[in-house]
Amino acid sequence: MIAIIPERVIGMPRNTDRHRPESLIWQRIFEKVQIRNLNLHLPAVRGRIGLRIMRRNSRGCNLVYKFLSTFPIQICLLFGLILCTYQAGKRGIGNWYFRQASPASIQAAIKWDGDNPEYYDALGTVTHFYAATPNLDESVKLFDSATELSPLDAHYWSDLGAAYDWAGQTKEAASAFRQALRLFPKSPEINWRFANFAFRTHRIPEALHALQVVLAGNEPARRDVFRLTANATQDHGAILQVLPPQSSVFFDYLNFEMEAGNVSAAEQAWLRLLQLRLPFDLRQVFPYLDALIQHHESDRLVAAWSALAERFPEQIGPLIDKPNLVTNGGFERDLLGGGMDWRVVPIEGAVASLDSHGAFAGNRSLRIDFNGKRNLDYGHVFQYVAVQPNTPYRFTCATRLSGITTDSGPRFQVFDAFNMQNLFLSTENRVGTSDWSAQQLEFKTQADTRLLMIRVARPPSEKLDNQISGTVWIDQISLTPEN
Repeated sequence: MIAIIPERVIGMPRNTDRHRPESLIWQRIFEKVQIRNLNLHLPAVRGRIGLRIMRRNSRGCNLVYKFLSTFPIQICLLFGLILCTYQAGKRGIGNWYFRQASPASIQAAIKWDGDNPEYYDALGTVTHFYAATPNLDESVKLFDSATELSPLDAHYWSDLGAAYDWAGQTKEAASAFRQALRLFPKSPEINWRFANFAFRTHRIPEALHALQVVLAGNEPARRDVFRLTANATQDHGAILQVLPPQSSVFFDYLNFEMEAGNVSAAEQAWLRLLQLRLPFDLRQVFPYLDALIQHHESDRLVAAWSALAERFPEQIGPLIDKPNLVTNGGFERDLLGGGMDWRVVPIEGAVASLDSHGAFAGNRSLRIDFNGKRNLDYGHVFQYVAVQPNTPYRFTCATRLSGITTDSGPRFQVFDAFNMQNLFLSTENRVGTSDWSAQQLEFKTQADTRLLMIRVARPPSEKLDNQISGTVWIDQISLTPEN
């Protein structure tokens, strides 16, 4: 360093030094500059003394200053370049060894680049999973080295927690996992690892909280979360409390429970979803309703459909005090394709659509066109209708035909959705061309009949000329209890 006495160095008139020897000029300068440290910093000297002195010196003086001021910079740059090249070379060699992905090569990578935490973390993992006789203490040391080199990396702390867990050091594992969560609280991966550890060590509330983060941030892992939670707690109420307020999560969970046969748990999720007033699309509920049908849960099906009618009145229509049990029997609303509305299953040889021309009543009717290329076994337009046991009912409909061929034409079938032997009825077979005409059926349900299927059917013909063509229009379908 240079200490400069705050004294005016140049005090004489400007022209006095013009013809003086250069040595006298430098002598005057250094008489006023006391050097207390030989580690010179010439740019600082120049800045302290002032530019006027250098400008007033001769060309030789300027060359001397230029050499003295640039030479240390060149040396520093050269030294820095050599150092950077050396470090880059070490890291490059270390990375080459690391990519070999064997314990020996990773150890070699650490020798070349011992400041890279990734190498210690990888060696700890390889040592644990692939060594013939895993050294758990050594794995802990390696993961600990990674956290020392990179203390703000949450994943290294998570790996250290897992290593402590493998080594049976539960307290240290919990501490490392919590540090990882402090650094990255919303990580689905870290929360998933901690939840597994917490369940094994009976930290149930912490595990459930961690799984809530996983559910909110990782959709593919939801089934794994549900399975882990169900196996660890058997408490469906506790699971519901940790579900994040997202309708997609609730539907995934209730469908998971229905697939497992836990109808009651699925219903709890459904009721919780309604209670929270979460937004969802009507069609998201259809898998749940189909599962209720498959499990013969008619009462729960009716309750869920009634709740949907209140939530989506424009799509389903009113159900309260409605004598007609058929949903959208006049086809004035679009077909929903699920639940207890009309379903249309596509099939080659027939196309079903809504027709706004020439309806029997209202503005629209259902139209089915047969293309004459197949002997169809048709039953692809249908609806589920809930009924009461031991109750008389009347079914009515209106149909119109145009050019229906073969001896087997379209008709309606009404039967017990779970047991056709209890109840199976059919309207008359109609072919050819005819204007609108009404058809009806009267029947009484059996003691165990609670759900009917109403469908448009065309049984296959046994004649040689059996490929059906033509069009049928359907309107004003109703099913009402007889008083």
